[in-house]
This record gives sequence, C-alpha cells and structure tokens, in this order.
Amino acid sequence: MGLTRQYLRYGPAALFGLVVSARGNAAFVALRGERGRCVAVPACEHVFVWDTRKGEKVLILKGLKQEVSCLCPSPDGLHLAVGYEDGSIRVFNLLSGEANITFNGHKAAVTALQYDHLGGRLVSGSKDTDVIVWDVINESGLYRLRGHKDAVTQVLFLKEKNLLVTSGKDTLVKWWDLNTQHCFKTLVGHRTEVWGMALISEEKRLITGSADSELRVWDIAYIPEVKDPDEPESKKSKESSPGTEENTEEDETLELDESPEERLIKCSKAGSIMREGRDRIVTLATDRTGKILACHGTDAVLEVFSVLSEEEVQKKLEKKLKKAKKKAKQNSEEPERSVELSLQEEIQRVTNIRASSKIKSFDLSLSPKGELKIVLMLQNNIIESYNLNLSAQVPQAVRVSKITIGGHRSDVRTLAFSSDNIAVLSAAAESVKIWNRSTLQCIRTMDCEYALCSLFVPGDRQVIVGTKTGKLQLFDLASGSLMEALNAHEGAVWSIALSPDQRGFVTGGADKCVKFWEFELVKDESSVQKRLSVKHVRVLQLDEDVLCVRYSPNQKLLAVSLLDCTVKIFYVDTLKFFLSLYGHKLPVLCMDISYDGTLIATGSADRNVKIWGLDFGDCHRSLFAHDDSVMYLQFVAKSHLFFTAGKDSKIKQWDADKFEHIQTLEGHHQEVWCLALSPNGDYVVSASHDKSLRLWERTREPLVLEEEREMQREAEYEESVAKEEQPVVAGETQGETGLAGKKTIETIKAAERIMEAIELYREETAKLAEHKAICKAAGKEIPFPVNPILQAYGNITPSAYVLEVFRKVKSSELEESLLVLPFSYVPDLLRLFNEYIHLGSEVELLCRALLFLLKIHFGQITSNHMLVTVIENLKKTTISRVSEARDVLGFNMAGLQYLKREIEAKDEVTFFADATDRFEEKKRKRKKKEKMVLTVL
Repeated sequence: MGLTRQYLRYGPAALFGLVVSARGNAAFVALRGERGRCVAVPACEHVFVWDTRKGEKVLILKGLKQEVSCLCPSPDGLHLAVGYEDGSIRVFNLLSGEANITFNGHKAAVTALQYDHLGGRLVSGSKDTDVIVWDVINESGLYRLRGHKDAVTQVLFLKEKNLLVTSGKDTLVKWWDLNTQHCFKTLVGHRTEVWGMALISEEKRLITGSADSELRVWDIAYIPEVKDPDEPESKKSKESSPGTEENTEEDETLELDESPEERLIKCSKAGSIMREGRDRIVTLATDRTGKILACHGTDAVLEVFSVLSEEEVQKKLEKKLKKAKKKAKQNSEEPERSVELSLQEEIQRVTNIRASSKIKSFDLSLSPKGELKIVLMLQNNIIESYNLNLSAQVPQAVRVSKITIGGHRSDVRTLAFSSDNIAVLSAAAESVKIWNRSTLQCIRTMDCEYALCSLFVPGDRQVIVGTKTGKLQLFDLASGSLMEALNAHEGAVWSIALSPDQRGFVTGGADKCVKFWEFELVKDESSVQKRLSVKHVRVLQLDEDVLCVRYSPNQKLLAVSLLDCTVKIFYVDTLKFFLSLYGHKLPVLCMDISYDGTLIATGSADRNVKIWGLDFGDCHRSLFAHDDSVMYLQFVAKSHLFFTAGKDSKIKQWDADKFEHIQTLEGHHQEVWCLALSPNGDYVVSASHDKSLRLWERTREPLVLEEEREMQREAEYEESVAKEEQPVVAGETQGETGLAGKKTIETIKAAERIMEAIELYREETAKLAEHKAICKAAGKEIPFPVNPILQAYGNITPSAYVLEVFRKVKSSELEESLLVLPFSYVPDLLRLFNEYIHLGSEVELLCRALLFLLKIHFGQITSNHMLVTVIENLKKTTISRVSEARDVLGFNMAGLQYLKREIEAKDEVTFFADATDRFEEKKRKRKKKEKMVLTVL
C-alpha cells in the first residue's frame, strides 16, 4: 500500500491551569513522614499532591484517560488508592509515584474507597450499586457484595469485628458479615438518600447524614455469640429436670428465629444532632482518631464537632451528679440516682468555618499537640487550608494558606497565542492570565470583567479583551495594569479579529453592529510618553446579533456570522454585501478563512461543519463533526487543515481539501469552550469546563489514516467487550455475593495466552513421543528440533512454559481469565498442576487456580472418569504441599515474633538507661548551680 497524503500527529504535551477538579475528594498524605502538610487532590485524570505550606505541586500521579472520582490513602501512608470514572482502581506508591496495582471490577464510577486498619484489604463502592472487597497484598479481588439498589455513597470497615457498613442513595445502611459474606442487617430509618456516614466513640456509634439538616446517631452494641441450641452441651446442670431443659431450648430457638438479624450487633437510634445547613450532606467524616467530626452541605460552610472520649464523658457525668445533689440538698428533695448526658453534650459543636466558595470536599488531621489541620477543596479551583486550636477557650479557625495562582476561578472563555508562539493568553469571568508556553508558569494575572474574546496587539506588549458588558479592555503586559476601557457595544462583544495589515481590528457584538477600530498613539497630560489606544473608525449595522467576525487574508472581504444561522460576506472597503452562506439549521458559532483566502469553514450549534468556496459561496461539503455544538474552529497556518472544538469534550482535526477526519484529541472531560493555534502551527492550546487548559504539540510522527481508523475500531471493540454480559458460573444463581473481577480485554488476552501455551504443550509432547519412536526405530539418537518459543525462554520444557505463562497472568485477572477458558483445556491443566505441585513450585498460585477451576467446572470434572485418578493424585500432593507451606509460614511467624520480643526488650533496656542518664545529668547540673550560688554568696 503506497502512502497517500501524510499528516503529522498532534499529541498531548501538558495539562495546566488546574489546581483541583470539582470531582472526587481531598486527602492528607504523609510525604517524607510529615502528616498534615501535603494533600492529594484529583486533577482530571491525574492526582496532584500539593504542599499546602509552600503552595507548590510536589508530586503528580499520572492517570490514563478516565477522570479521578475517589481517593483513599493507606493507613501506613505509603500508598494511595485512586478510583476512576470507568470503575477501575489503581494503587500508587507515594515514594516512587508509580501505580503498582490495578483492580478492574466495577462497571461505573468508583464512589467510595476505604482501607481496613491494617491496610491489607481495600473496599470499594460504586455507582453500579456493587461493593467489592479487594486483597491488596495478593493484588486480587476477594468478593463482590450485591444488595444496594442505587449508587453506594460510603463504605467503612469495623476494626474489632470482621464487619463492613455501607450506605447508599437507596436510603439504606447495610451491615455485612465478611466471614460469611452476607448482609445480616439493614437500617431503614432514613427517608432520603444517605450521603455520608462515620464511626465515632471507638466504633460504638454510627453517624449518618442524609438530605435534611439532621445528623442521625445510632448506638452500636456487639452481641456476644449465642451458643447454637443444636450443639451438644458439655455439662448439663444436675438440678434442672429434663422437661424444663427442653422448654428453655425451644424458647431459645424461637427467639433466634424471630429476630435473626440481632445476632452480631444491635443498632438502635440514639437521637440526632442538628446541622445549621438546610441542604443535603455532601461530605461527613472524622479525623483518624475519631475525636473530631466535620460535615458540609452544598454551601461554603464547614461545621466542626468535637466527640468526647469515655473519660471526658465520665468526668462530665460526675460533675452533673454533684450539681444535682447540691440542688436536691438546697430544695431538700431526694437526690437523683442516675444522671444522663444528652447527645448534644457528648458531641459538641466547636465552630463553623466559612470558605471563600462552595466546598466540594475536605480532610482533617489532628496533631498530637491538639491542633486541628483542615484542608478544603473548593468548587472554583482553589485549595484552602485552616488551623484550629482546640485547646483555646473559643476555638477560631485561622486560614493558613490558599492555593490559587495556578488557575482561573471560572471557565476560560477565550484563548490567544502571541506572535512569537511563546505566550498564551487565557481569560475567564474574573481575570486574564498570561502563561509561558514552555514552562507553563503563570507570568501575569490581571483582573478583568467577564471575557468573551481576546487578542494580542501586534508587538505582543498589550492585549485587548472583549467583555460580556460590551467593553473593550486594553491591558499593558509589562505593568500588568488596565490602560483603557472603552464602551464598544451595547451588548456582549462576541468576537474580535485582527486585520491582516495589523493596523486595527474589527469587533462584532450582540447589538447587531460590526465596528472597525484602529490603533493609535495618544499623549496623556500626566506623562511625556505616548501610549497605545484605539479609535473607532466605521460601523456596519446589521439586522441580527453578530456571533463571529473574520477577515480574509488579503483584507478584501469580511465574513460575519449572524443569529439567523447565515454567514454574510461583505467587501471591506465599501461594506457592500457580496455573498450569503446559508445551510446551517442553527447559528454559526465559529468560523475561519484559510491562509490563501479560497476556503471558509463554519462550525455551528447544529453539530455540523460546512466547508465553502469563497469565490462563489458554494458549499463543498458538510461534515457531521461533533456530538454537540461546535464551539471553536481554526485553520492551521499555511495549510488547509483545521481544528474544531466541541461541547462533546473532543477536539478534532480535519482536512478541508479531502474532507477527511484526521485525528481526535481526547483528554478533556467536559465541554471544550475554545482553542488557539500557535502562528507556526506547532501547538494547540484548549480550555474546557473541567477548568483545565491543555497544550497539544505537533510531533514528527507521521499519521496514516488507515492505521488511525484501525486503532479506533480496536478501541471500540475493547470498550464493547467490557460492556458485554459477564460470563456466568454454571449452576450458580445470582446471589448476594459474586466474583470480584469483571471481563475485560486484558482477561480475554490472558485466557488466550494460556490456551496458546497449552496448545504448544500438546504439540510438543506429541512431537517428543514421535521423535522417541523414530529414534527407537532408527536405533540411534536423532537431533530433536527445539521450538523457537521454548528456545527464547532458555530451552525450557513445554510444561515449564505453561507455568511461566500462568505466572505472568496478573493476580487480579486470574479468576476472570480462567472463567473464559474453554473446558477442553482444563483436563490438561489439571494434569500439569499435579506435576507442578508435586515439584513444589508456585504452590499458592496453583492451589488458588485449582480450587477455582474445581468450583466452576465441578459437574464436568466429577462426571469425567478419565480425571478421577488425576483428582485423587492432586488431593494427595496438594494436601502434603499445603501443610508444608503452612509449617514454613508458622515457623517464620514464630521467628519474627521472637525477634520482635528481643527488640522490644532491648528498647526497654535502652529506654531505662537513657532515663537514668538524664536523671544523673539533672542531678549534676543542680549541684553545679548550687556551688555557683554559694560562691557568689
């Protein structure tokens, strides 16, 4: 195939202008062992770790394509679990910044993550209503728990018992026994969605927050396990008659059957605490110690509560009792026997913290000195951190830092490149920022009104911004000040275009006018030097609002897009009408004219892009470009290639000569409002509703359209695989629990690799038997041709190759890969497993695979007479090998515990020695002091 036209690929170069995404949650992480200083926040598909003290980004945990939806640091502070929009979970190492483990199990966004107190298990809840428990150490899924009817909002492990609590948008709070993997209790005391949940008072209380201003408090009591009545009693009491014995037993069984849920815990409503916020809870959480509880709604106020410990509660009760006795004495009444504390006294309001904007999430960290550090993630691209001194009489929150410089507060509506390709201008509703393209640092920030369009004045020393109120604002970049503001239009200034001779520009507004402006130098009375200004020269009055204006490169024609869905073309010198381009069903929001003035491309809210000839106004082609409005369109310098940006969050490149779609730049997660191409065509910068600015760079890599289409088809197939029906285990009904994993393209590929390895093993064993027969017949040794694959692995045996392939299957994908493996390969696998386990290699992995295969193919294996001996042999070898492995583990554990005791004993000795030394030192100092005093006297 001969190469047709070659294009160069544009690739992602950087993401900037973003401090924090409005999705997901903030979490304190311990970098370099320091807690409460660094905070991890979601930033589109990445996770940024900010140093709140310095306001610097210290680490970026790079994601793939999907947006981050949830974060959870591990208890040891070394890892961070990150949940994504597509349901995958990746566990990052905070020291190296690498993702070591990936879990695929959910079909929709991960909404809740939690580690158990040792950090060995991770539980995840999702929008797909499932809860999955993962084994972090073995890097595999343990089981899936089904029961919620809507998205899961919070998941919590209990330290003492092997229990799990989950809450959902289906108004339920469910208690799961993880030993038996079933839901044994459901709390139905909520009328609306349960948005948040927290455990306090050493897990004796549960607090839930829903759509009202009430925080419901539940008392948790652990029921000691009741002896099963069917169990034989070791010693029956001699006194009681056999008749009464039977009766009590019967009563006991009746009681147990009537209330089966009251077996592990008793959960009763203790009351409620009122919040000041009237709307729904967004986040409800405690710090690591459980002493501080905080929550916020959809507003800008964080409410902080303090939870009293048991000793503090006792002290309060004693005080209260004393008071009651005193009162009773005065009134000569009988003193009350018992006094109770109200909930409001046990959970006290500390203070309210008002942030500068709506809060999206927060995290708390209580230092040993009693200082509370709070970090807030705000909706408008800001991170704020506060300190709260709890020991003060009236605790007041003090704002310590605010990270804002790296981005705009609102969506960027206009972008522009300077003529030297180095500076990038971005403007939003409150400020204009100038960025250095190579370092991505913000060089200038200038306050402006709501910006809609912008340009660099030739010379790149000033910029002009058109605003929603109809003003033109002229800024000087050197001083960063507003030089002049003109009332240009009576409505919004929707578009601005520099004239090709660079002496002036043209603006189009919502007041149905197109105005022509020229640059001029004016002299102020106050200063000697002249400064740049603009003067209004001509006006073109039209019948409809003007949405976009563009000059042709020879400055003869002016294209104006109007609200009546047409584009009118006028002669610049006489302002006479030349052409009308009609065909779009909705208004044309953006357009551009090619460098040679032959083509004009228009992008509309009807999702189409039309390419027209400028000679006669004929439509060359209409392209269905995006799945939503086309927001921006611009030609690449000196070519007929152009870029479009759409509300479907995609940026696409097109060829206007061949009417071909060249490539799609995917990266933004929400609507793309605008883009700008550098004058040399090497860079594209785009701005989106997800608050991020992205830089794309033209690489030297050629792009072949056929290959691009092929890659697109492959990606579509891989996506469809994940959406297919999941494979089922024969004879199993859909119950409360299920397999943790899900079928993905990786699990299918892993199964294919296992199948190929078994086929190679079959072929090679057959060849080997054949070769032996030939050698026997010939009566001499004939050289055996070695398979190149086995040779590449260092001349290993075919069975060793199968084991090698097995080893390479990711631990988290093993079960799913075996589930899609056809049964015809299983007998060979079982024989091989017998061989491997006999040799004692990879016992743990093979036992896991073996037990899973037996579970899913139980019927077929037991009814197959050929496999009876294999299973018998497996039984013997497996039991002996597993007990060996267990013995080794037991010995190692005992050894480690011995070492631990030795170290602790040594530490105690050194501790006492240190204490004695310090005591002696103090004594010596005191004596010295006394001597000095005596000598002075």
